[in-house]
Amino acid sequence: MTFKQLFSKLRRIDLEKYGPLFALVILFIISAIASPYFLKTRNLLNILRQVSYTGIIGLGMTFVIIAGGIDLSVGSMTALVGGIMILTLNHFGGGVSAILIVLLVGILLGSAAGALNGIIITKGRVAPFIVTLGTMAVFRSLTLYISNAGEFRSSSNIYPELGMGSLLEIPNPVWIFIILAVLCAIILNSTKFGRYVRAVGSNEKVATYSGIRVGRVRFLTYVFVGVMVAISALLLSSRLNSISSSNAAVNYELDAIAAVIIGGTAMNGGSGTIFGTVIGAIILGIVNNMLNMLGISPYLQGTVKGIVIIGAVLIQKKKNNT
Repeated sequence: MTFKQLFSKLRRIDLEKYGPLFALVILFIISAIASPYFLKTRNLLNILRQVSYTGIIGLGMTFVIIAGGIDLSVGSMTALVGGIMILTLNHFGGGVSAILIVLLVGILLGSAAGALNGIIITKGRVAPFIVTLGTMAVFRSLTLYISNAGEFRSSSNIYPELGMGSLLEIPNPVWIFIILAVLCAIILNSTKFGRYVRAVGSNEKVATYSGIRVGRVRFLTYVFVGVMVAISALLLSSRLNSISSSNAAVNYELDAIAAVIIGGTAMNGGSGTIFGTVIGAIILGIVNNMLNMLGISPYLQGTVKGIVIIGAVLIQKKKNNT
C-alpha cells in the first residue's frame, strides 16, 4: 500500500466519531515515552479507578448535554448524597443489609436532587446554567450544615471493601463504570428515550411538533444524572470510608463536563456518544497522571482542563461552521 492510498483511507475515516480515540492513542504513546512508570499495571489501574467516579457522573451528564442542558451541581450533589449515605449506614449498623439500604437511599436522594433541578428548569423555564449554579451552592451548603463543616465518618468495617475491592485484579469502581457505560450506550442508541433525547437537543420545536414531550424528556435526563451521582457517591464514600463536607467531589462537575465535551458531544446538544465520554474521561485521567509523574504542580491541573475544554469547544465550533 502506498502512502497516498493510506492517506486516502485515513481521510475517509469519520474523524468526528473516532477523533477522541485517536487523541487517546497519541496521548498514550507520548505518556509511555515520557515516563517509564506509565505502563506499569498498577499505574494504569489507578488511572482507571480515579476516572471512574467522575466518569460515571459523565455518563449521566452526556444525556443532559445532548438534550441541550447542563448540570453544574453534580459535585456538590455527590458530597451531599455521599454524606447522607454514611449517616444512613451508621444508623443501620454498617452490615451488608445496611449497605443495600444505603444504595436505595442514595438513589432516591440523587433522583430527588436531579428532579429538583429538572422541575425548576422545565416548569420554571429558567436557564439550566442558572438553576444548577444555584443548587450547586445549596447542596454544598447543606452538606456543610449537616456535618457542621466536618467529615462524615463510617463506622462499618465492610463498607470500604466495596470501594477498595477488586475482581480479577480490576478495581470494583472500574467494573461498575464499564457496566454502566454499556447500559447507557444501549439506552442512548437503542431505546425510544435515547432517540427523544437526541431529538430534543437537535431541535426543540421540531421535537414538539413530532409529539415528543420535551419538558418530560429534559426532566428525566436530570433525574438520570442524579442516579449516576448516587452510584458515584457510593463508590467514593466507600473507598474513603468517609466524606469531607468541604473537599469531597470538588470540581467533579468540571471533570464530568470536560469528559463529555472532549468525547465529542456537542455543547449545543443533539449529538454525542457514551463511548466518547468514556474516552474523554480516560484522556483527562492520563493528563492528570502525567502532570503528577512529571512533577508539575497539581495546581496547574485546572489550567490544563480548562484549556482542553476550550480547545474541544473551538474544534466543535469550527466543524459546525464548515
